[in-house]
Amino acid sequence: MNQRTLLITLTGPDRPGVTSRLFTVLAGFPVTVADVEQVVIRGRLTLGVLVAYAGGPPTGTGGTIGGLWTAVEQVAADLDMDLEIATGTASQEKRRRGRLHVTVLGAPLLPAAMAGIAGRVAASGANIDRIERLSSYPVTCIEMAVSGADPQAMRAELAAEAALQKVDVAVQRSGLSRRAKRLIVMDVDSTLIQGEVIELLARHAGCLDEVARVTEQAMQGELDFAESLVRRVALLEGLSEQIFEKVVKEVVLTPGARTLVRTLKRLDYRFAIVSGGFTQITDALVADLGIDYSAANTLEVVDGRLTGRVIGEIVDRPGKARALERFAAQAGVPLSQTVAVGDGANDLDMLAAAGLGIAFNAKPVVRQAADTALNVPYLDSILYLLGISRDEVEAADAEDGMVSRWD
Repeated sequence: MNQRTLLITLTGPDRPGVTSRLFTVLAGFPVTVADVEQVVIRGRLTLGVLVAYAGGPPTGTGGTIGGLWTAVEQVAADLDMDLEIATGTASQEKRRRGRLHVTVLGAPLLPAAMAGIAGRVAASGANIDRIERLSSYPVTCIEMAVSGADPQAMRAELAAEAALQKVDVAVQRSGLSRRAKRLIVMDVDSTLIQGEVIELLARHAGCLDEVARVTEQAMQGELDFAESLVRRVALLEGLSEQIFEKVVKEVVLTPGARTLVRTLKRLDYRFAIVSGGFTQITDALVADLGIDYSAANTLEVVDGRLTGRVIGEIVDRPGKARALERFAAQAGVPLSQTVAVGDGANDLDMLAAAGLGIAFNAKPVVRQAADTALNVPYLDSILYLLGISRDEVEAADAEDGMVSRWD
């Protein structure tokens, strides 16, 4: 039997009971609920309800479709809200294929950026089905549900527009896979923490400039990481092992790092770090943040002094990918449900192996290869790519009796 629909949209000041009042009226008619969307912006509510009915006009209070129409108009008048009703057929309401989540981040996020993004979506023949805000500070984050788009083509189009508008845009497929992520593996230097640990050590050894130059070559992919590490560590020979205690105190977490880890742990994610740096420093991060798994290199110490060598197999580009696979196996999580985050060329294999690879304030070669890139300085922006809003983070802090904080 032919299915017809009514799209009922109420707009006006938000108040308790609006949704209940509308559905109570609709309950008097033989209609079914096909879709519901609701959003509140600064105290103003927009509520859309799509109802379907078979064959001719529905009967109920008032006996005809006119009765339903009149009843809903009375609800709008009582609540001092604007009303719009549109008729259609169920065939017109089918979801289009190619559902995507498009996440836009900016600090600030200007209208021109949203116009550019929306224009690219429209030009591709896709449609924006829903828009909602995930965060207003320290960055503004807007998420759009888009249908009718090819993921690769949309990602390329929006990446180009993001570069023009100086915002970040992430494109992900909708569905269970996005919500099924359960393990996040993160690089340490210049990702979880600001700067490079080996440069902190080099400053104490008096060879900072040379170490920084070699580090940059390795991160750009111009120099094999293992070779670069051997060269840099050799310059640290003779340092007292007491230097580790000093450097641990000098390490500065990236803004939003504690919020990110705290929130993910609360949601029962497993959190891991993998570093081309050193266990003498990363072990302190593991203890401080409650990290589940970690892998890093270990500096050799003999008679209280650094020998300028690394013990055991070096954690390099392939080693980071192997660590990701090992952590996933230990956590009982398929690789498709993992997220990897990094900034340098030695993170590329890890980013490729994960279900979602995120380049965080990364080198150009990494941004081009990763699934998505974030260029804002706040690590907890990763939460928005997982569909977790700032309001949800603050609400969870409140439930745990914490004074909500951003750190």
